[in-house]
Amino acid sequence: MKKAALALLIIALIIPQSACKSNGQNASANQGISKTGFYLDTICTITIYGMEDRDGRLAAMSDEELKKECYLVITDAFKVCTEYENLLSKTVEGSDIDRINSAGGKPVTVSDETIGVIKRGIRFGELSGGAFDITIGKATDLWDFHDDAETGHEGGTIPSEKALKEAVSHVDYRNIEIEGNEIRLTDPETEINLGGIAKGYIADKLAEYLESRGVVSAIVDLGGNIVALGGKSAQLVITGGETEFRVGIKNPKAEDGSLLGIVPCKDRTVVTSGTYERYFEKDGVKYHHILDVKTGYPVDRSVLSVTVIAARGSSADCDGLSTACLALGVEKGMALVKSLDGFEAIFVDTDGNVTATSENLME
Repeated sequence: MKKAALALLIIALIIPQSACKSNGQNASANQGISKTGFYLDTICTITIYGMEDRDGRLAAMSDEELKKECYLVITDAFKVCTEYENLLSKTVEGSDIDRINSAGGKPVTVSDETIGVIKRGIRFGELSGGAFDITIGKATDLWDFHDDAETGHEGGTIPSEKALKEAVSHVDYRNIEIEGNEIRLTDPETEINLGGIAKGYIADKLAEYLESRGVVSAIVDLGGNIVALGGKSAQLVITGGETEFRVGIKNPKAEDGSLLGIVPCKDRTVVTSGTYERYFEKDGVKYHHILDVKTGYPVDRSVLSVTVIAARGSSADCDGLSTACLALGVEKGMALVKSLDGFEAIFVDTDGNVTATSENLME
């Protein structure tokens, strides 16, 4: 079995490789202060490039003290990430989603945040004609795309056709009934899985949290869900004059990790969904993790990846839209993106052809 690299490799942040300094550094030298952790079933990285000195405290700090301040803010941001994961993940016992799925069709009172994400998921179910469906949970449970180095477990489970047929019979976002903060599944066997939209929502929330702590230049990378907060600052204590971040879009056909191109980003979000980001191979056949809601098997629309680009604050929508487009295919996916204001997309098909909603999206 061959396992693809995690989604972190889908989008590469292009930054200089010179050593990092803080006060007095030039733009090319500022690599920021970065921390990486494993959250949301993927590798996540937050990098701070600039903070606003709201009370004069930062200007008085030494380089080392300033770095510690940035690390503290990032650590606290990852705590926020964990809080949302504990709210929205179907695999976390006691989460809002776990309680809904375990309620046997009875109403469950959940948080405003959970209601908001589920409503967005329903919207993309409607927009995609059901190709994107957050009630895919029972079908995803049957597949195993996870390796575990500690236990020696190798993913690679191919469910039976009978089991998948039974699972998809309960997939229908219209089974979700919302009344205020109460959610009820009209089919008790339906299961919600927010994996196709929650990372984007959390990425938006982390950018908001960083901003509340005085960060004005940062990159939030939740395994391919990129949010650029501001532009790239020349100094950790920001004095203005930010340049655009440069986000490289990975070529899914390239074995060497080369790029299709670079997207300039300032207060933007870039989200990629790809059939190559998580998969296993058996008997010469690749099985990826994005499932067809009608069959329960991996979608086959001759699309390798879809990258969606929009203004900051739209990462949840970009997340849902990129997954929906991958399930719809190039023609229908392009039509969907073009029907929505403020969104651009780049499609790469299995032949390596690149189709974009407009020219000059990439350098």
